[in-house]
Amino acid sequence: MSSRPTPTIRDVAKAAGVSIATVSRVLNDAARVTEDTRDRVRSVVDKMGYAPHGGTRAVVVRRTRTLGVLLPELYGEFFSEFIRGIDETAKKHGFLTLVTSARREANEIAAAVSNMRGRVDGFLAVSPSVAARATLAEVAERYPTVLVGAGSDVGAFAALSVNNFQGAAAMMKHLLSLGHRKIVFLRGPAGQVDASERLHAVREVANWYDDCELTELSGEFRMDTAYEVVTQLLQSGARPDAIFAANDTMAVGVISAIKDADLRVPDDIAVTGFDDTPMTRYLSPPLTTVRMPIFSLGERAALRLIETLRGGGTAVPANHEILPAQLVIRSSCGAAHKMMEAAG
Repeated sequence: MSSRPTPTIRDVAKAAGVSIATVSRVLNDAARVTEDTRDRVRSVVDKMGYAPHGGTRAVVVRRTRTLGVLLPELYGEFFSEFIRGIDETAKKHGFLTLVTSARREANEIAAAVSNMRGRVDGFLAVSPSVAARATLAEVAERYPTVLVGAGSDVGAFAALSVNNFQGAAAMMKHLLSLGHRKIVFLRGPAGQVDASERLHAVREVANWYDDCELTELSGEFRMDTAYEVVTQLLQSGARPDAIFAANDTMAVGVISAIKDADLRVPDDIAVTGFDDTPMTRYLSPPLTTVRMPIFSLGERAALRLIETLRGGGTAVPANHEILPAQLVIRSSCGAAHKMMEAAG
């Protein structure tokens, strides 16, 4: 079976409905070409995998000095702090950032990349689903790409992540050490890598304790969903010792639901979160949580991409950097109450 012939500039011109000279002008970023024509030619170049001089990688038509950021959603303090890390680092090195949401699924990521084609030099893909890996592999063949928060098994991708298992396990051990046994874990979206790793750690630690009564509820990483779920739980008459929310955004909804039920945090129910977003220390009571180096995560991801682009590279070196998570103990878990009881 013969392999598919390598596309030529004539093939690109025919598919785009323009002359060979126009294709050449687009590839060389010359003037006298409309933006619509440029976009159409670039789209055909990427789709056909055309590269001048017989190269295997689709040509990057021009340098934009812009980093493309694919987020699962444009919502919440976590992503605000993460983008701040990327943007400040990019500006420091003479780059801009272009941010869009792509909700983790392969088709949405493909559409987002298509819309950003020709406008960015490389991509940072945040919290993609495992199902989107094949699509991202195709993107990485054409653009320098870094995955962020994609789990422990990233294959040949360049990647950064935080040790979700370590952080969630540390929080569960802390709650259990305080004597909490009826624990509700408010998990994130099914299929989301960070959510899955945190859930795995919670289940594993709970299994070490015969008297641990673990209840799992879905909060979808959303404040409003967490509020509704916990309100329904409390209205049913359930009284857990502690509620561990898989992110800080949900923890805010949890605290609000508990207070609206005329209960107190942590006197009646302890509450903890995950991420250590800037707001957590200012909540009432201040939130016990797991610190993710959110700003540093964005900063390091941007630096890896920028270093590759500055060096003229076409792919970010494939290694996986895992940053540690850290337990941050504040008032919401009831630790201070337990210490006073032990002392008195």
